[in-house]
Amino acid sequence: MEDIRFVVDWLAGGALSGTRSEDVLAELCQRMVECGIPLWRVAVFVTTLHPDVMGRRFLWQAESGVTTSEALFAITETDDFRTSPFATVYATRAPLRRRLADSDCPTDFAILRDLRAEGATDYAAFPLLFTDGTIHVATWSTRQPGGFTANQFSDLEAIIAPLARVAEIRALRRTAGNLIDTYVGHQTGERILAGKIRRGYVEAIRASIWLSDMRGFTAQSEQLPPQAIIDLLNRYFGCQVPAILEHGGEVLKFMGDGLLAIFPIAGENDASAVCARTLACAREVRGRIAELPHQADNTDAIRFGLALHVGEVMYGNIGGGNRLDFTCIGPAVNLAARLEKVAAKLGETIVASADFASHSPHEFMRLGEFPVAGFAAPQIVFGLAEPSE
Repeated sequence: MEDIRFVVDWLAGGALSGTRSEDVLAELCQRMVECGIPLWRVAVFVTTLHPDVMGRRFLWQAESGVTTSEALFAITETDDFRTSPFATVYATRAPLRRRLADSDCPTDFAILRDLRAEGATDYAAFPLLFTDGTIHVATWSTRQPGGFTANQFSDLEAIIAPLARVAEIRALRRTAGNLIDTYVGHQTGERILAGKIRRGYVEAIRASIWLSDMRGFTAQSEQLPPQAIIDLLNRYFGCQVPAILEHGGEVLKFMGDGLLAIFPIAGENDASAVCARTLACAREVRGRIAELPHQADNTDAIRFGLALHVGEVMYGNIGGGNRLDFTCIGPAVNLAARLEKVAAKLGETIVASADFASHSPHEFMRLGEFPVAGFAAPQIVFGLAEPSE
């Protein structure tokens, strides 16, 4: 039988044999069982920095292995959370133990009554203290008659500190990914995390370009209080961003009430398929925005305009000093911006360049040639062949 020191040393070394957090927990529990600690159920809950998710739970059970789940911020407002061992450990920063095998053991938490009904004989919750002062929680349960022995409980205590260090390293890595995804997008984030952060690093890629703008935003902003304007923008962008991501796009920039996104094209043969996905996304977003309620009785319905183009863009780091923006620039982006202005003048919801429309010729009709700033020749503009909604 192994000594608990081998588990402590493995954690202190970074638990490098576990690729994912789930793998680390599974191997940790296996090693501890091999050390003679009769674990039945182990849960590790780590809070995170994410706009929607409050934290993640990793649950190991002897019969089924590791499962993961996410907790949204709303859970902290529930009675189940407020009266849970997790909330108590967060508040006290101290371990909590309940010897469920004892007849007089208080079952002051609902989870303890459930665990006792399933045969648990002991339950312990430990705070995992990170170096930034935040508290996370690990819980340990057994079905061994009489619960954990004194030596076994001492072994549990011995692994808490090194487990906290491993959990913090993994959590920081995940938090970095969350922040990158939230502020620059997943595909762009992958490039940044891969080390492509040097100023001037750019690459030429082909992409379908999406540039949208809210109609009448200036008038709306003059009628509404500041918080209502923010709520309006969030609901408006909430109609676009999920749909763009679901259709393989990448949101690059919010510009007031404007949005710039790209749908990368892997190869020339993929251009038509990517443009078809972009157009399907545009129709979906148009429908979502049309369903939004009025912000107030005296305001107009939310309307938007969208220009679609396809071409080569320069994609990479632009900025000064150590403040960079990972975005795309180039004549193709400029043309999309100009076409969006044409759409506003024509009262069209969705317009496309000749290059974009050529990939779906039956979906568009020619609206005419129009001069656009920055381009010597007039540009042919296409609108959807179907009536605007």
